[in-house]
Amino acid sequence: MPYRAPVADYNFIFDKVVPLSQVTETDKFAHADSDTVSAILSEAGKLAENALYPVQRNGDVQGAVLENGVVRSSPGYGDAYKAIAEGGWLSTSADPGHGGMGLPLAVTTAVYEMMSAACLSLQLNPLLTLGQIEALEAHASDEIQALYLPKLLSGEWSGTMNLTESQAGSDVGAVSSKAVRNDDGTYAITGEKIFISWADTDFVDNVCHLVLARLPDGGAGTKGISLFLVPRHIPDDAGNPGVANSLKVVSLEHKMGLHGSPTGVMQFEGATGWLIGQEHDGIKCMFTMMNNARLGVAGQGVGAAEGAYQHALAYALERKQGRTPVDGGTGTIVDHADVRRMLATMKAETFAARAIALECAVAIDLGNATGTSEHIARAAFLTPIAKSFGTDTGIKVSELGVQVHGGMGYIEETGAAQYSRDVRVTAIYEGTNGIQAMDLVGRKLMDGGEAAYAILDEIEGFAEEARETQNELAEAVWNATETLREATEWMVRQGDFNERFAGCVPFLNGFARVLGAQYHLKAACEEGTEGPRTRLARFYINRLLPEHAAMLTHAMRGADDLYALTVEDLSA
Repeated sequence: MPYRAPVADYNFIFDKVVPLSQVTETDKFAHADSDTVSAILSEAGKLAENALYPVQRNGDVQGAVLENGVVRSSPGYGDAYKAIAEGGWLSTSADPGHGGMGLPLAVTTAVYEMMSAACLSLQLNPLLTLGQIEALEAHASDEIQALYLPKLLSGEWSGTMNLTESQAGSDVGAVSSKAVRNDDGTYAITGEKIFISWADTDFVDNVCHLVLARLPDGGAGTKGISLFLVPRHIPDDAGNPGVANSLKVVSLEHKMGLHGSPTGVMQFEGATGWLIGQEHDGIKCMFTMMNNARLGVAGQGVGAAEGAYQHALAYALERKQGRTPVDGGTGTIVDHADVRRMLATMKAETFAARAIALECAVAIDLGNATGTSEHIARAAFLTPIAKSFGTDTGIKVSELGVQVHGGMGYIEETGAAQYSRDVRVTAIYEGTNGIQAMDLVGRKLMDGGEAAYAILDEIEGFAEEARETQNELAEAVWNATETLREATEWMVRQGDFNERFAGCVPFLNGFARVLGAQYHLKAACEEGTEGPRTRLARFYINRLLPEHAAMLTHAMRGADDLYALTVEDLSA
């Protein structure tokens, strides 16, 4: 069965679960009425199905290669990218003043999730460009915006993000790449960057690198780093790619997955760059790109989960093995209880992760449209949860997809393993999930838990209303929220942040479990009668939600027993 974009699920969530109307009722997004959004989602679904999905296996089997200093893309990628660019899908959330559509980020999140479900390797390219567009809109000079944004929005040029160095991974402050001021107002950039996704490609006219580097008078740590735009080819007076810049792709990494997405080692040798933002203020500028990129990566995880689920379901509906244990069954392995459990888990987890990501996107949109501190704080709080839970869900669901296939899941010709290999890195890049959890219990609780408690109050309030129609499910959600409140209070009380960090991952996962239960409960209430969404909600709340208790117990254990295990103990 080929990939089918779940457009109906997005429309349902936007209409009933995470109302997009609260965004489109603002002046900023009033043009994005429900008919417009529905039409956009429908067209994006066709793009994913007809242009991206057909090249999914191509990229895995025949990945990008470096030939004579030029990166050659996987078969069909150029045509698929052309469909993305010509359809205007790089401009969905961009400022209309620069030629963008000005749509809510929530809509773009849904669009890019469909693209990632169809072909994650290729989707990563426009996702990076989208992030660069956001950074330039927020921080670049008028001249830079006028030259680069039209090219990036049209898809003629693509963008990358150059942060990581061999000694500076998660510790961005350890960046050692150098920048020197030139007499003409440009800068000479020298250094080596690693793990650069889509470092180069042969299907765009120019590749524009955002590079973190340190000026001679830049202090130590993150406060001394500046951000520069360094194009592969320096634009000429007409704004077209001119002479080659002093940079090159040294090599491409051999990776577990995402073979169609070239991950390069970049060498800058006095390359000409232009300052973005203010000198020594590069981290602030880069984080404009990274924060929304984390939501984009959450969508990658959810998309991979959707693709893996559809792939596994199609196999389970065809594969016959053993005697069917139920009367009137299909005669295939979907009749077996454990296979049914795996498929139900995959579907329920994907819905929960999708709703969390869209809730985060709606909060970002409301913060941008209204400027209110409540929405801004809510978006900030939900971002690490969306990124971590979305990508963990992609990994879990993709692994279950392999298991549903049984032995054939381990055989590459079925394509089941590709989802698992491709999605694995999403828990690592754009800030590892462990760092996301540390951020959640650290920075995001520095308000004394105000943003967290506002969400918990909202969940409990809805659960109380839902008792009228879904009493048993509502009671379970309300009780779980109280347990989560106790764990949040415990986190807020800890003055030693390492006590928080010791349980930050299970705390984040417990929070996501309860959020997911709320969205499933909303879906059941909106359905109104016994139906597929109610039955899926019952599965999630009765079978998956109870995991929150163990997660939050773990979260509140502190650090003592972790460090009681000595290095010698671990090495024994």
